[in-house]
Amino acid sequence: MEHWSVDQVCSWLRQRNLGELVPKFREEEVSGAALLALNDRMVQQLVKKIGHQAVLMDLINKYQEQQKSGIESLTYCCETASLEFPEVISGKNLKSFFARYKTLQWTSSYTLPDFPYDVKCILAEKKCPDHSMRIRMIEFLQADMTKYLEGSLYPNSQQYNIVVSALLQAYPFLDEDGKGFLLWKRALKDRFKYVRRPIEDDEQVLRNKCKFGHRRGQTRKFSFAGNKPDDIQVQVEEEPVHLEGSTMDEHITWLKQEYMKSQRNWKEVDNRMNVTIEIRRKMISDKAPLKDILGLFPFLRCPYQLFREFQLLTHMDIYKKTVEILETYSENILSLYVVRNNPINIMLQENLKRHTEDDILKYMKMTAACLLLPNVFGDDSSLFAAVNEEVKAVTPVLEVKNPFNVNSCEFALYVEREEVAQLDDCTMALAALVAAFHVFDIPCPKRIHRTLNFLKSLVFEV
Repeated sequence: MEHWSVDQVCSWLRQRNLGELVPKFREEEVSGAALLALNDRMVQQLVKKIGHQAVLMDLINKYQEQQKSGIESLTYCCETASLEFPEVISGKNLKSFFARYKTLQWTSSYTLPDFPYDVKCILAEKKCPDHSMRIRMIEFLQADMTKYLEGSLYPNSQQYNIVVSALLQAYPFLDEDGKGFLLWKRALKDRFKYVRRPIEDDEQVLRNKCKFGHRRGQTRKFSFAGNKPDDIQVQVEEEPVHLEGSTMDEHITWLKQEYMKSQRNWKEVDNRMNVTIEIRRKMISDKAPLKDILGLFPFLRCPYQLFREFQLLTHMDIYKKTVEILETYSENILSLYVVRNNPINIMLQENLKRHTEDDILKYMKMTAACLLLPNVFGDDSSLFAAVNEEVKAVTPVLEVKNPFNVNSCEFALYVEREEVAQLDDCTMALAALVAAFHVFDIPCPKRIHRTLNFLKSLVFEV
């Protein structure tokens, strides 16, 4: 069972009249190894009905009782594999077999890292850590897990489950409203997604770079031991085929037509935007007029597609990062002396007196912090946002109307004095502004560079 895929686990559930659980198990990527690692609390989060919880735990316990207590030895594992699965011991699959063995070892021996003193003090008082403290805990967990991966970029689903389960067993009060497991697992996954360890340029990596066109614009010469002309010929034949002009025109025409519809096929839009990114980047690098680029690819006017384009280029979720930045720094920005008498801050204080709802107060403070950023760094705020006035800047800038009126506030992104996108709130507006400079490859004006450098340093975690 520990070697089952997610599909095999789902098939096993159906055979035991637990088909209702299949969608949730697929969503959480519960493989056979993860299934065996489930405990009572994890099952309660995965399964809503008490009857199904009892049946599932009974099936897992019965299976585990039938197994021997752990792995007797690596020799025994190898002998068993060689008898039942001869192909596993072949040179091709031996690496994956040892990786599975390593995972099973980790399952039974993982212990939490030793957190810093201040974190331990908070945990000892059974207090839920604040946002910055959570980030530090996730950093320590990620660094500790990295030691076990031995060359792999990411843990598998079972390893995430093991670590988060150990964390919540040690500190049950972190399980907020019964959803703590999923929240901590998501945070840990995001940490690995955005903070990748560098891949060493070993021979296989260099082969792949050469095979998929990494040679362009590169001065390094590749020399592989044992490379023969026949090998090189095979690599050339396997290079990705570029789209012909007629096919590219077909994609662009479809995108322009789809943009005009009220009901859009977003999945197909994503696929066709992926396919056409090369021609789009070529136009941008050649300094084609923005009007022409948006004419061919109008979906770049949609905030979601603008953020997605940014993510394709940088592997960063700009919107999520912007939310974290504003939530973390809003209070600090508003408390600075340099912004105390700023008209934006005065307008904020007047509007705070009219509301008592926490969500509205938080929204107003985040909006004010966003608009005050250039003042904090001594930059020109007119190059950042035009608040209740006409946009004059040519570079990307925000237009903001009635920022603290919950019912009538408006945010828009302008480039070259033309409106590019309507935006929902300050968070989306700030993310769109940073993304526009990067996606459209527009140089940052000197009079706003300190503000944008601060934002980019947080987005890219440098």
